[in-house]
Amino acid sequence: NFEKKGYLSLKPLSSWSKDLVDRIKFVQQWVDGGLPIIIWLSGLFFPQAFFTGTLQNFARSQQIAIDRLGFSFNFLNDQTPETITEKAEKGVHTFGIFFEGCRYDRKLARLEDAYPKVLYDEMPPCNFVPEADRKPPPGMYECPIYKVLSRKGTLMTTGHSTNFVLNLDTPTDRDPASWIRGGVAGFLALKD
Repeated sequence: NFEKKGYLSLKPLSSWSKDLVDRIKFVQQWVDGGLPIIIWLSGLFFPQAFFTGTLQNFARSQQIAIDRLGFSFNFLNDQTPETITEKAEKGVHTFGIFFEGCRYDRKLARLEDAYPKVLYDEMPPCNFVPEADRKPPPGMYECPIYKVLSRKGTLMTTGHSTNFVLNLDTPTDRDPASWIRGGVAGFLALKD
């Protein structure tokens, strides 16, 4: 059974096979050419480790304890993965997050209600920037990001979730509790 041997996925075998080939290409390009300009988060087996590594690299370069670091998030509203041609000055450019239960309005630069009959909305590219002693700014929804739609999964050794990636501070003009009640979350992979 491929589901027990492969990475966490809810895709049927045909979609999973295509996704596996895309992941291999992504990693091979990384091996051949060094760190990509923009990171396809969906293509990572364990994105949590990538984010920890990003914080570790920053901590070493700035001689700051990693425990003091967190990410701030800059949404690149006027960009697509294809239009980003240079690495981030600080942190990493990323793409591949899909919102469920809402959409991200690029003109207003915030969460808005989903369009009728549209289940998922792709988030614009985002610059994850390490920051010391960071406090979440006001007017943000701490949107949970998961690898797959099931929102579950437990690591046998530690009891931590294998599916939960991080909370992403997402701009909103509403009380964050309204997004929580609506079950709004982000995902790195859909079922198709």
